Amino acid sequence: MGNNLEIKKLLGQRIKELRTGKGLTQEQLTEKLNIGQRTLSKIERGNAFVSAETLAKLLTALDIGIDELFNFGYLQEKEILKEELINAIRDEQVDIETLYRIYKALK
Repeated sequence: MGNNLEIKKLLGQRIKELRTGKGLTQEQLTEKLNIGQRTLSKIERGNAFVSAETLAKLLTALDIGIDELFNFGYLQEKEILKEELINAIRDEQVDIETLYRIYKALK
């Protein structure tokens, strides 16, 4: 994890994951954080950093510790797996129909 863009993206993904895991919409979370929905959207997309004040509110709203929020190392692993699957599909290394059936069965 080298640059700010990567950190913003990973943190944004983690915030979205935690929000949806708690069953909260963006609107519900923005009300708890007292920020605009556009701001939260930018944060979740990795286009903006969360302020220190909002970070503190976020931990309270999601009922998590700072360590849980910044536990996004596994997200990088997911990105690697996703890229590998995309490449396998693109290069026709997998049977797309079988892959689709597996996807639908897991969904």
